[in-house]
Amino acid sequence: MPEPVARKIRVYGRVQGVFFRQSAVNQARSLGVTGWVRNANDGSVEAQIEGEPAAVDAMVEWMRSGPSQARVEHLTAEDVEPEDVTGFSVRH
Repeated sequence: MPEPVARKIRVYGRVQGVFFRQSAVNQARSLGVTGWVRNANDGSVEAQIEGEPAAVDAMVEWMRSGPSQARVEHLTAEDVEPEDVTGFSVRH
């Protein structure tokens, strides 16, 4: 089994008020990744995703478009240290 990886993601565009966070929770659970997602004060959505590299990559790829109501303009991703969280949740 590959060593787990973690990425901090920031998604910009029309990503708040369009069910982005709940859709991210559903997608993360289906991919088997852990972490969290939250709205940021600047109107973006921030997330930390942890898990097997292929699953994390798939989650990042999903976040490039998000749910159908979202309009993602830009996404940043940086490798970070895993927080070893369990499950995937919305943080406030």
